[in-house]
Amino acid sequence: MKPSWRFYFNRITESIIGLVTVALFWGVTNPFMKKGAKGIDFIKSSSPVDQFFKDVYFLVTTVKYMVPFVVNQIGSLLYVFLLQQTDLSLTVVVVNSLTFLFTAVTGSLLGEAKVHRNTYLGAALILTGTTLCCMDKLKIT
Repeated sequence: MKPSWRFYFNRITESIIGLVTVALFWGVTNPFMKKGAKGIDFIKSSSPVDQFFKDVYFLVTTVKYMVPFVVNQIGSLLYVFLLQQTDLSLTVVVVNSLTFLFTAVTGSLLGEAKVHRNTYLGAALILTGTTLCCMDKLKIT
């Protein structure tokens, strides 16, 4: 027996929710990791190898960096899981575009930079394009 259209609709809807969750995890944590890494520029060493290990030690021992990093990596694990179940053309478009959008919004809320009106226009275009991609996969016209 052939699965009904509801089966496909539910499966794609679940995939879209998962992809938005990954984008949310990645996008929201990016500005927090940036804030958590403040001070790494002051760490200096005589050799590149020693510098690398000192930088890693600084990041691993900084809670303000590690908490968002762990959440970010949970998003990465979910992404790998979703890659097995979702159409690659939908996965890449939805996650990457929405990650950018969530990063811009979160950075703005954290006071990183004043949001320019072109950012709002770009966000609207991202949402429109992502919606069109999802509608195409759902065969909604």
